[in-house]
Amino acid sequence: MTVREALPEDAAAVAAVHVLSWRAAYRDLLPRPYLDALDVEERTAVWRARLTAPDRPRVLVATDTGGQVRAFSCFRAWPDEEFAPGTTAELAALYALPEVWGTGVGRALLAASTEALVEAGFRTAALWVLAGNTRGRRFYEAAGWRPDGKVVQEETGGRILEELRYRRDLFA
Repeated sequence: MTVREALPEDAAAVAAVHVLSWRAAYRDLLPRPYLDALDVEERTAVWRARLTAPDRPRVLVATDTGGQVRAFSCFRAWPDEEFAPGTTAELAALYALPEVWGTGVGRALLAASTEALVEAGFRTAALWVLAGNTRGRRFYEAAGWRPDGKVVQEETGGRILEELRYRRDLFA
C-alpha cells in the first residue's frame, strides 16, 4: 500500500470510496433509501471541485499495489475561530472501502495524515464522529483520539444524529 497526495484525476475513485464506505459504515444509522440514493457521479463532481480549488483541503489516498484507491483522508485548518488560528486542524474525512477494514490501511492512512498535519505546523487536530459509529470511535480511540465533550446534532437523511468531537495532540 502507498499513501500519496490525491490528484484531480482521483476524484471518481475517491467518490466511490466515499459512497461505498458510507453505505457500509452507516447502514444501521441512516435510512436505507438515503444511503441507496448516494450518487458516485454527483460525489465525483464534488471531489473534482475540491481537488482543483485554489484553497483546496489536503487529500491523501491510500492505493494498493495496482494503484487502485482503497481509502482517503481529507484535512484542513479548523474552519472557525474556536481554537487559536492555525494551531488546530480538522480531519474532515477518513474513509476506506469496507473490504479493507481491519487490514491496517486505515491505520496507515491516519498515521500519514497525522504526519502531514505535523509537517504543516498544526499542534492539535479534531474530528467529528457519529455517536452511533462504534467501529469508527474504536478506530480513533485506538490511535489516541479522545472525545473532548463537544456534542452537536445534525440532520442527515431525515434523522437527527449526534456527532461527538474527538481531539488529539499531535506532539507527544
